[in-house]
Amino acid sequence: MRILLAGGGTAGHIQPALAIAACIRQHHPQAEFLFVGVKGKMEASIVPKAGYDIRLLDVQGFEHKRTLHALRHNIKALFQAGRSGSTCRRILKEFRPDVAIGTGGYVCGPILRAAGKAGIPVILHESNAFPGVTVKMLVRYATLILVGDESAVKRLPAGAPVQVTGNPIRPQFLTLDKNGARQQLELDSRPVILSVGGSLGARAINNAMAEVICRNQQEGFPVQIIHSAGHGGYENMCRLLEEKGVRTDDPAVRVRGYIDDMPRCMAAADVVVSRCGAMTLSELPAAGKPAVLIPSPYVAENHQYYNAMALVDKGAAVCIEEKDLTGEKLWETLWNIVSSPEKMRQMAASAKAASVPDAAERIYDAVRPYLPG
Repeated sequence: MRILLAGGGTAGHIQPALAIAACIRQHHPQAEFLFVGVKGKMEASIVPKAGYDIRLLDVQGFEHKRTLHALRHNIKALFQAGRSGSTCRRILKEFRPDVAIGTGGYVCGPILRAAGKAGIPVILHESNAFPGVTVKMLVRYATLILVGDESAVKRLPAGAPVQVTGNPIRPQFLTLDKNGARQQLELDSRPVILSVGGSLGARAINNAMAEVICRNQQEGFPVQIIHSAGHGGYENMCRLLEEKGVRTDDPAVRVRGYIDDMPRCMAAADVVVSRCGAMTLSELPAAGKPAVLIPSPYVAENHQYYNAMALVDKGAAVCIEEKDLTGEKLWETLWNIVSSPEKMRQMAASAKAASVPDAAERIYDAVRPYLPG
């Protein structure tokens, strides 16, 4: 049994693929897996660390701006996409997958198009409420389209083979407990705020969290903060804190470039500050965590705002749009939550009620008819 998985560029595309692979491997320990990603992107390091083989394509996505730079970029992207066709056909010929599964990102385009043309069953998983451009382009080649949320169905072509499964998450989000996680991270009994701007970082969140960390110091460190500044924002975040005179040697303040033990950090947290990627908004309910959500305004069709409102409407989160974000507003919002155990309890219960803990199993059940034996 051979399964090819394609997805990458961000953790929101990589982690669902890893979760699907782990679930299939649990049912079929002898199954062989091959991931396909993009050279120079996160998957090149994350996937091998998870124990899977990966092949990397030299491709890039298209820009939608009407500028000379975007035109040049798109000409190059079009050339790379055409050149990658022979590489994709060679990968399929060598690996001979029984099924090809895509979880998003432009790498899915060439490899899944080639798989569909070769008669290999193609299964797409779309985690967002607004299906991405790549998924829409691949609908004609898809045997089955799995979506994380019911609202995505109406945004796909009528008659498309769609099934709602929820978004697959790593099992650690369901199993790790707060006390054990805090002991491992050497955190004390004070409330813990975890803030994440996405795997690549978010300048607006970094700037606001620098103010929050400064205010926390001024108040005598009443809360502990773990902040992921992102690969591109870490150095600037450290400079910001230094300029504000923040004592980063205090264990109540922990700034990282990237959090590679997110299930543990989320388990330890009392409240989470985050962007609103679909996978994060699946992990938060699974872990039962109240959240302050800051949608990215730079995504297609403002889909992160609608992702966020799904949890806000259930009483599990508060939303601050980036145009309204300040350090003072974020601190007041966070303190309003962490200073009220009853409010935290209610929000945590609402989050847990919104979770779909068996999404990976639902996806496996959908994929199983296309597996041999």
